[in-house]
Amino acid sequence: MNAMKNRVQLIGNVGNDPEIKTLENGKKLAQLTIATHDYYKNDKGEKIEQTDWHRVTAWGKVAEIIEKYVVKGKEVAIDGKLSHRSYDDKNGEKKYITEVVVNEILLLSK
Repeated sequence: MNAMKNRVQLIGNVGNDPEIKTLENGKKLAQLTIATHDYYKNDKGEKIEQTDWHRVTAWGKVAEIIEKYVVKGKEVAIDGKLSHRSYDDKNGEKKYITEVVVNEILLLSK
């Protein structure tokens, strides 16, 4: 059951070319967004598409795969965990971030 405590699985399209950083220790960091789509019918019976955007972060080998193969528009499946963090911006205001930290990525489609 421990594996299910904080687990996120998403299939969606990459919303931007990944931002890749190489840290001082040589470790790679990839940051990108993924759009997921859901459909439902409203009160009038009309089909409505709802798009949600997810901030995604990957480290190490997964970041290297993203750097080589992932571009804007690519369909991917990811498995990871939900993470929350905060920081103070340059104006001293507290900012909060929720993101999915990727453990595995599967490249889908073309």
